[in-house]
Amino acid sequence: MEAKRILARLRVGARPSVDEMAWFGAAIGAGEVTDAQVGAFAMGICRAPLDEARRVALTRAMRDSGKVLAWDMPGPVVDKHSTGGVGDCVSLPLAPALAACGAYVPMISGRGLGHTGGTLDKLEAIPGYTAEVSEAQLREIVGTVGCAIVGASGNIAPSDKRLYAIRDVTGTVESIDLITASILSKKLAAGLEALVLDVKCGSGAFMKTPEDARALARALVETAEGAGCRTNALITEMGQPLIETAGNALEVAASMKLLTGEVPSGPLKELTLALGGELLALCGLADGPEDGAARIGTVLDSGEAAETFERMIHALGGPADFVGSWRRHLAEAPVVRDVFPDAPGIVARIDTEAVGMAVVTLGGGRLREGDRLDHSVGFDALAAIGTRVSARRPLAQVHAASEDAAERAARDLRAAYEITETGAPAPPLLHERIAS
Repeated sequence: MEAKRILARLRVGARPSVDEMAWFGAAIGAGEVTDAQVGAFAMGICRAPLDEARRVALTRAMRDSGKVLAWDMPGPVVDKHSTGGVGDCVSLPLAPALAACGAYVPMISGRGLGHTGGTLDKLEAIPGYTAEVSEAQLREIVGTVGCAIVGASGNIAPSDKRLYAIRDVTGTVESIDLITASILSKKLAAGLEALVLDVKCGSGAFMKTPEDARALARALVETAEGAGCRTNALITEMGQPLIETAGNALEVAASMKLLTGEVPSGPLKELTLALGGELLALCGLADGPEDGAARIGTVLDSGEAAETFERMIHALGGPADFVGSWRRHLAEAPVVRDVFPDAPGIVARIDTEAVGMAVVTLGGGRLREGDRLDHSVGFDALAAIGTRVSARRPLAQVHAASEDAAERAARDLRAAYEITETGAPAPPLLHERIAS
C-alpha cells in the first residue's frame, strides 16, 4: 500500500478502507511513514471520523506493532483504565482487591498528564518502589502476587508512542478515534481477557460534558469488544476531586486508610466497588456487578486486599512492612497550613482542573517532561461541593515545600472555588453504565 494514496483520500474527507487503516497503523511503528505523513493522517481522521470497523482495525494494528503479552494463569487476566482526574487513586486499592478475588492484574499505568495525577507517580512516593520492570519480572510478580502496577516497556505499542507525540504538536489530541486507539492499543497489548473503563466527565476531566464522555465511552467499549476483549465502561463525575486529597504521597495515604479500614466508606470505596464489581462480572468471577461489588467489599473489609497490596509493593522494591508502617515511610511536606476562603458561604462549584494544576505548580506534577516531582506536596481536607466554609472551616490544607509556594497555591485554590450563599447540590458520582 502507499501512504500518499491513503492521505489523498483523507484529504477530501473520504475514509480509507479497513485494510488501509490497518496498514497505516502498523506502518507508524515500523517507521515506514514520515512524521509529516503521520501528522497528515491524524488531521485527516479528525476530518473524516472512523466507523467501528476502521477504528478496530487501527487499534489492532497499533496493538500488534510491538509486544503483545500472552498469559497462562489459573484465573482471568483483567485491568482497569481511567481517562484521568484529580484525587483519583482508585487503581491502588482496586488492583489488589481484584487479585484477592482471584483475578490476575498486569496493570500497565502511566504518569501524570497535564492537570491529572499519574498512578506511577503516586506509587513512586513509596520508598524503593520501581515501576520499570522486565517482562520476566512482570510475569513473576503477577503470577505470585496476583497484581503488579508498572509502566509500559518500550516495545509495547510503539505505533502509539510515535503517533501520540505527533498528535501533541499537531492539535489532534482530542479526536475520539485517536484517543480510543491510543488507550486501547496499550491496554490490549497486555493480553487482557476483560477490561473496565472509568470515563470521567466534568471540570477536572478531558471530556467536560456527559455527552462527550458518553461518545468516548461508547467508542472505547465498541472498539475493545471488536478487538476481542470483554469491556464495560462507567461514566463518573470529575466536577470535583474524587477524594478530599490531591497529591502523590497524600493519595497513597488515602488509599492506605481505605485498605486498612481507617476510612471504611466514601467515594473512593464507592468507585472501587463499582469498577471492581463490573470487572469481576465481566471475567466470570461474579454473578453480576452487584455480586462483584460485594466480593470486592469483602476483601477490602477483611484486610486481604491490604495484604496483597503490601506483597506487591515489596515485590516491586518497596518496604516489606508497608501496611503497618506507611505513615513512617511517606514523605511529609515541611509547610502545612490551612487555606481559608475570601468570604464565608457554601461551595457551589469547583474548577477541578485548576485544583490539579495547583498541585502541579507546587511540584507535585510536571510542567515539562523530565521535571522531578516532590511527592510530599498537595492538598488535604479539600472542601466538597455543598460544604459550608468560613474562617473556621477552611477550603483545604496545603502541603508545600516553602511558605512562598504555600501562599501561591492558596491563591490558586481560592480562585478554583466558587462560594455562594446558597451553594449547589453535589453531582452524583456514578452517571451511566455503558455495556456492549
